Amino acid sequence: MDSSDVETVFVAGASGGTGRATLRLLSSRVPTVRALTSTPSKTDDLQAAGADEVVVDDLLNPAALAEALSDVDVVLSAVGSNITDVWSRDEYVDGAGTINLLDAAVDAGVDAFVMESAIGVGDEPASPLATAFDVVIQPIQRAKAEAEAAIRDAPVRHTILRPGVLTNGPRTDTVSVAEPGAKLWGSVSRADVARLMIASPVTPAAEDRTLEVVARPSFPNRALDIEWRLPRSGGSETVTVDTPDDDP
Repeated sequence: MDSSDVETVFVAGASGGTGRATLRLLSSRVPTVRALTSTPSKTDDLQAAGADEVVVDDLLNPAALAEALSDVDVVLSAVGSNITDVWSRDEYVDGAGTINLLDAAVDAGVDAFVMESAIGVGDEPASPLATAFDVVIQPIQRAKAEAEAAIRDAPVRHTILRPGVLTNGPRTDTVSVAEPGAKLWGSVSRADVARLMIASPVTPAAEDRTLEVVARPSFPNRALDIEWRLPRSGGSETVTVDTPDDDP
């Protein structure tokens, strides 16, 4: 997908940490940023964070997705459940909600779909950290796996990012990105994940791939060498994502 084709980006889960970081990065790079929230009172905050338009809807019971996705080029899904949802919900925005969003995106002719998933989702060999994720939040991980499978089967360009433990730290631009099964473990800031999310639709090497992502510790011997690109009004920008040399 050429960066010049990106005119409107739709951010689901916009009021979360990754979503807000995504809005801030996108606001100066694409003409229109459309944010989704299920809470009407967050509209002003999302506009202050960089959203040009705010849509209020519930992905588990959507009523306005067809209209909301009109003329959208890219969907970035940063939705996520809280650990307390494990005991209080029968279905999760990470699973059924993401699939509802995906179906609407395909119907609307969206060009690219990017999902923030989690390390440990899927059947590939996992690190101890990823295994712990599966034990503690198994229903949510299973829901994410179902959404991932639906995305891979859908007729839309996609990238699925599986970050490790998410932090609210600053963007480092220093991450390890690897194929599933690389057994990465560690943490990564939401700001770093947001950067990869907005880069994925215009980065050829990220097309139709599922990738594990961590920043600390680093894994240079397992990391892929990807030339990430960022959308920019009037063109594209090649960016460098460095990997430190230390390998624990």
